Amino acid sequence: MAESAHADTTTDRDPESALETARHQLERAAAHVDVDEGVVERLKHPTKVLSGSIPLERDDGTVEVFTGYRAQHDDVRGPYKGGLRYHPDVSEDECVGLAMWMTWKCAVMDLPFGGAKGGIVADPKELSEDERERLTRRFAEEIRDFVGPTRDIPAPDMGTDAQTMAWFMDAYSMQEGETVPGVVTGKPPLIGGSYGRAEAPGRSVAIVAREAANYYDLALDDATVAVQGFGSVGANAARLLDEWNATVVAASDVNGGVYDPDGLDTQEISAHEEQPEAVTRVDAASAITNAELLELDVDILVPAAVGNVLTEANADAVAADIVVEGANGPTTTAADRIFAERDVAVIPDIIANAGGVTVSYFEWLQDINRRQWTVERVREELESEMLSAWADVRREFEARDVTWRDAAYIVALARVAQAKSTRGLWP
Repeated sequence: MAESAHADTTTDRDPESALETARHQLERAAAHVDVDEGVVERLKHPTKVLSGSIPLERDDGTVEVFTGYRAQHDDVRGPYKGGLRYHPDVSEDECVGLAMWMTWKCAVMDLPFGGAKGGIVADPKELSEDERERLTRRFAEEIRDFVGPTRDIPAPDMGTDAQTMAWFMDAYSMQEGETVPGVVTGKPPLIGGSYGRAEAPGRSVAIVAREAANYYDLALDDATVAVQGFGSVGANAARLLDEWNATVVAASDVNGGVYDPDGLDTQEISAHEEQPEAVTRVDAASAITNAELLELDVDILVPAAVGNVLTEANADAVAADIVVEGANGPTTTAADRIFAERDVAVIPDIIANAGGVTVSYFEWLQDINRRQWTVERVREELESEMLSAWADVRREFEARDVTWRDAAYIVALARVAQAKSTRGLWP
């Protein structure tokens, strides 16, 4: 695997925002695609960003005002699509950058959606369940005119879950005067959600890891895997790879990690959402830090926790041959350059964890048709979509002197640019 001929001297000396990373990745892809400069310039910016104040009456009767955002990047291929996160570090730039990634993610999967992202600057751990419900319902009302099943379709993200989506859908439906399940995805199956949605991002990570291993003639039976972030994505990816006979030797959560060269029984370890700190309590395994996990001598590394964990500072120490991004933006631009120079295969997030938005698309279809799929059908359809997208990205990777990330962005940008050219600019 060779580095792109596009010169890149970016370093991590200054913290890199999601928006800066997304724009840099767009520029790299644009250097390889015959696309009008005006289209590229348009894609560097969101269509619109909504920001506003969200008052919440706390359980003790006091009122606190939170800030919320919804960034809509591009809808040339279909309605905006993207998660809602509740986190203290939510910002406008973060939402715009993540919305851009959603545009590419939907395009590389060839889904009829564009990209969006939103959130509230809040720590959900400091809110009671009743407070989270009231905050969600008020936020749904604040952005009601900007969302809808043919406009913008939110989904769960960091700090939110299926219950959050149920509250959002109910608040929206009450104002519309009818039940509108398609306004969000990631709902409980009981009210129009899809079976297999929660496991989907981790499942797609495992599928892509398997295909990458096959591409590099690495038998899963002989492969060792380390997973940073044993949450919904990391746990589901680890368990499926374990089921396929890979040896998961390390796992971690926010509290730390464990390492066992003979392999962990991932089926017996609770995910962080199921039981916080379960990973660090595994018997007969050595305690390690999250930083140490990233540098273990394994075949496949899955960073599935948070962004910007693979940086200029540790990229040279990463010993894995293949990195499969389970989190959004875990690799900085400078680290990407180092990995390319070292011939470390980095399979980007926009394809690796795209199972979530893909099954969200399935859920959207089920809501439109009022007909629920079985989990077996969801898994079969996801497998088919992932293999198709992998083949498209692999084709560009083999045809050009680029990285896997560049190849994925080339596929995505070409599709978005073609759609923009076909629709034109009005007026």
